[in-house]
Amino acid sequence: MPLTQEWDKTFEQSDKVDHQKVTFKNRYGITLAADLYLPKDAASEGLRAIAVSGPYGAVKEQASGLYAQTMAERGYVTLAFDPSYTGESGGEPRNLSSPEINTEDFSAAVDYLGTLPQADRNKIGVIGICGFGGMALNAAAADKRIKATVTASMYDMSRVMAKGYFDSMTDEDRSNLLDQLAEQRWSDAEKGETQLGPQGLPSELTGEEPEFVANYFDYYKTPRGFHPRSINSNSSWTATTALSFMNMPLLTYIAEISPRPILLIAGENAHSRYFTEDAFEAAGEAKEKMIIDGLVHVDLYDQVDKIPFDKIDSFIADNLG
Repeated sequence: MPLTQEWDKTFEQSDKVDHQKVTFKNRYGITLAADLYLPKDAASEGLRAIAVSGPYGAVKEQASGLYAQTMAERGYVTLAFDPSYTGESGGEPRNLSSPEINTEDFSAAVDYLGTLPQADRNKIGVIGICGFGGMALNAAAADKRIKATVTASMYDMSRVMAKGYFDSMTDEDRSNLLDQLAEQRWSDAEKGETQLGPQGLPSELTGEEPEFVANYFDYYKTPRGFHPRSINSNSSWTATTALSFMNMPLLTYIAEISPRPILLIAGENAHSRYFTEDAFEAAGEAKEKMIIDGLVHVDLYDQVDKIPFDKIDSFIADNLG
């Protein structure tokens, strides 16, 4: 896909970093598009590096880019990438998600960072936001080149798709959903095209929505965070996206990240907080958990006065060496 060259982010461009669009391929041959941020006047080599992605259904022009630019201001080489099948990255059909391929996307970003002359390939960490927090943890479990992992408002997408929010899905519910997905595959096969699922967020609020939906709307559907390439802003995932998540639990091997460190950050009032709490319990040492008073899920997307960048910086710096 063609890359836009003008600044079209949901946050202001910093004069403390250099920015450029880059592309690289993952292990499956899909071309990923990313924003590379370099500290101005930084050393020409040996810098710590960070790959960033998320939230789930967002693009690099939103929260991941904000995190990447902010960390570049603090002296890191950073890369905010669009996952496969989304944003400016390649892959067909569009608006598809996969636990395996999206995990691989993080490792492909590590590949790219490790080939840059400015970066020390032995000092690479990852930051995953929302659903890509789960992908980041899954990548770190298998990819020992990832030396430190940070998640913000983490979702375990395989758990929520397979079991529903707060594991409320019954065996009958699960069976019925799999029946629906099977029928959708027949429909897609007969039509020769992949159908999108229902619109993820409403076009306007009625006041009857759950609070977390209203919070998502406030980010994705308003000037605060709207972006035309963002699935959550104006589109939806493919109708069969849940299939591969239904029986591929992302965090099965989270304990194997140890002894490499993880930092899990969530808001006190986030509807997703239980994912962070449970991941922390399942993880081995070394691990840290940070629950921030008063915050909801989306506050950690863009509220720069509330996102604990000082803690993220010190955690990554201390653990990358």
